[in-house]
Amino acid sequence: MARARYKQLVDRFAADIHAGRLLPGTRLPTHRELAGEHGLALVTATRVYAELASMGLVSGETGRGTFVRDTQLPAGHGVDQAPVAAGMLDLNFNYPSMPGQADRLRAALRNLATAGDLEALLRYQPHAGRPLERAAMAGYLQAQGLEVSAEQTLIVTGAQHGLAVTVMGLLQPGDVVAVDALTYPGFKIVAEAHRVELVPIPVKGQGPDLEALDALCQRRRVRALYCMPTLQNPLGWVMEGAQREQLAAVARRHDLIVIEDAAYAFLVEDAPPPLATFAPERTVYVSGFSKSVATGLRVGFVAAPLPWVAAIERMIRATHWNTPGVMTAIACQWLKDGTVSQCEAYKRQDARGRQVLAGQVLKGMPLVRHPASYFIWLPLPEELRADQVAVALLREQVAVSTAELFATSAHVPHAIRLALGSVDMGALRHALERVRHVVGTY
Repeated sequence: MARARYKQLVDRFAADIHAGRLLPGTRLPTHRELAGEHGLALVTATRVYAELASMGLVSGETGRGTFVRDTQLPAGHGVDQAPVAAGMLDLNFNYPSMPGQADRLRAALRNLATAGDLEALLRYQPHAGRPLERAAMAGYLQAQGLEVSAEQTLIVTGAQHGLAVTVMGLLQPGDVVAVDALTYPGFKIVAEAHRVELVPIPVKGQGPDLEALDALCQRRRVRALYCMPTLQNPLGWVMEGAQREQLAAVARRHDLIVIEDAAYAFLVEDAPPPLATFAPERTVYVSGFSKSVATGLRVGFVAAPLPWVAAIERMIRATHWNTPGVMTAIACQWLKDGTVSQCEAYKRQDARGRQVLAGQVLKGMPLVRHPASYFIWLPLPEELRADQVAVALLREQVAVSTAELFATSAHVPHAIRLALGSVDMGALRHALERVRHVVGTY
């Protein structure tokens, strides 16, 4: 088929979609049907759909076919935190806050203004943080059950930065990383930027299928595993201690680097010990204060085995040079005076209250969630498409995330994630009522 003819077919489909002649949710001919209708080779028909998919106009679903996407849904919806329009109820992104946080910041800035080393905060800091601040972070982690020293603890500009410098420091482009089939979108972005390959692990109960992980490592040279064992995003599971022991055994057997993301772990009381305690020689523990204190406090920490510290520190230098001194000083002050503990306690109670409300409003719907989390996974009925539901909710002034953002496999389930932590309780009830209404209308 001449290139001009192939492009004409792509352009014709695109024009029909943009003009509304092919409506969102329309099932397109199979690859074989398209090839037969237009006298194409099967590989060329596949290429046509692949180009339309790259334009965001169609999506292929394993076992179901190729469908027209709803182009009204903003690209990257659910991960690019675009400014929320006036009146929009944001169930797309979590930024939970505690009453009186602004007053606490004012007090912290006043205290900082009288500190004897204020001048030092205006100069370059050591790349991994000043020794006293690293010791403060290590002390916080020790209280979580981690046996780490200040030398093993590096200060970063938020957990996302921690994930990035870990990948950059310990992995090479082309390396294979095992991840949950549904996982945190921020790690997908890091992997894409550093050109590492993500291979999905299916879900089995409350955690990844560890037998599937073991089999994958026997088939392929897997270099690392990324996981959220305590309050996984988006499914909300908490892996049991026995699962963590089994995962550590698989990691040792195949010499895997384990990246443990603990961004939401503070919400779970009496959780099993961090995965890093089961395999301390190969686990990098990453978290920060964005969710537990405030999203604008861009301070996080990475706890790593000593042999890997220098490589991660080099990447901190290459990206941010060092964490901003003023924010780090405030974070350490709040660790010392109990503000962090108070924020965490408040948000644990707040998240549970929001889950209770969600259970009342969405009663009878197939919710996948943890009772202490700030998010809910809502699988949709077989006949519903997630992009159509998301667009219908946008018309109702409610923003949600679709499963596409979280999926690492070819199969993308029709589901939406509801973030509960960004609006007040009255607005949350109204937004969830809109969700129930829209899903029930189709």
